[in-house]
Amino acid sequence: MRRMRESLQGIYFEEPLLFEKSNPGRRGYSLPPSDVPETPVEAEMPSHLLRDTIPDMPELSEFDVVRHFNRLAHWNYCIDRGMYPLGSCTMKYNPRIGETVARFPEFLHLHPYVPDAWAQGALAIQWTLERYLCEITGMDAASLQPAAGAHGELTGLLLIRAYLADRGDVRTKIIVPDSAHGTNPASAALGGFQVVQIHSDARGLISPEAIRNLMDETVAALMITNPNTLGLFEEDILEITAIVHERGGLVYMDGANMNALVGIARPGDMGVDVIHLNLHKTFSTPHGGGGPGSGPVCVKSHLEPYLPVPRIVRDAHGFRRDWQRPKSIGRVKAYAGHFGVHVRALAYIMSLGGDHLRDIAVRAVLNANYIRARLRDYYHLPYDRTVMHEVVFSDRWQNAHGVTTMDIAKRLMDYGFHPPTVYFPLIVQGALMIEPTETESLEELDRFIEAMIAIAREAETDPERVRTAPHRTHVQRFDEVRAARHPVLRWTPEQFPPIRISNEE
Repeated sequence: MRRMRESLQGIYFEEPLLFEKSNPGRRGYSLPPSDVPETPVEAEMPSHLLRDTIPDMPELSEFDVVRHFNRLAHWNYCIDRGMYPLGSCTMKYNPRIGETVARFPEFLHLHPYVPDAWAQGALAIQWTLERYLCEITGMDAASLQPAAGAHGELTGLLLIRAYLADRGDVRTKIIVPDSAHGTNPASAALGGFQVVQIHSDARGLISPEAIRNLMDETVAALMITNPNTLGLFEEDILEITAIVHERGGLVYMDGANMNALVGIARPGDMGVDVIHLNLHKTFSTPHGGGGPGSGPVCVKSHLEPYLPVPRIVRDAHGFRRDWQRPKSIGRVKAYAGHFGVHVRALAYIMSLGGDHLRDIAVRAVLNANYIRARLRDYYHLPYDRTVMHEVVFSDRWQNAHGVTTMDIAKRLMDYGFHPPTVYFPLIVQGALMIEPTETESLEELDRFIEAMIAIAREAETDPERVRTAPHRTHVQRFDEVRAARHPVLRWTPEQFPPIRISNEE
């Protein structure tokens, strides 16, 4: 076992705001005199929309700006620098082949509104990707329009609502487990449904009996995540979906955790009617900072008529966008979704091929269980059983020394790791959710495990060191409660006066 180093090495710059770096009169560009007659802006725009000056804009040279953002970039932690153990986020390494293909000029510069005859290659990519996603999930049809996971959830629920309305069956409720992602109840509410929560049993799973007790003629669907957010496979999924269908409902599956199932199990074979996928998680697009994303929905044949338009179809003349879908819920996204993400996903699937797609799940599950086995003697494991792609610990043992989950997460930064997901799922007090993904090596997993073990020991021998972490980052611990309740959304010179350095310094 390697000796774990606490310190980080390198040169780090404390970087002020651009506003603080501003120097009056400094410019990052120069333009030659214009040979075009000037037209007063007042002639083009109403005077009440014009300002005399642009207040408080920083004045900088090009080099000032370049150096500023490069320094900030070195502050950022990214997947190319180290492990992201974020549970339910699948922050894995994304092969560069996808980036290369997505940047082909033929894709990058193709306008989404060109005629179908000019976009045959792009339409072929989307049509092929839909076929592959249907095969992987065991479904019959798909739409690539939704922009990300929660958008896919909402789309799926709108499909369910349209289907039930078409058969004259008015249902108003969606059953959502307490182990669900937070977007699930939000999507159900946005879809016009009432959310009914169902509690997990002692195993951390959904009980068929609990579903049987809740299912009646008012329930439109069960919204389930499998594996759930505890990283556990819903063992009774076949019985559960059968109960829902017997009572006239449908089954929606949150596919955010598909990383654990690819090539091994198909939701369609479990009785699922509609599922969304996170292409930016399972199928390789670098994500973070809000995007990019893609959340396609895959459905069984009875929901296919309601999919968003346009649908991409293939006939004797090639590929075309079909708008003639009278039962469709309409468009849910401009253009055809996030095309660049579609290109990357197809490149990822084809580069692995049918023989190796299942390696995604096999190695992700192996890595998660390796972490579970190595850390089970150091952190409380609420559900001590074989997991799928992620494992959830708690801070119960460290709490006896006054150390919390947040303290552990902050201290982990001193060892050079991004913290795992904290305080989620909500059904585990002080949760630490860790998802290593399939791309992390044994050496990197061991480094992470050694850091976690070191922190567990520190919590016993030097708890104050953990409680006051991080110590070696650019800034120390924030007052996060104050930041959340009183965010600073507008900069003013009074709030951040310029930094002045004397000649002696």
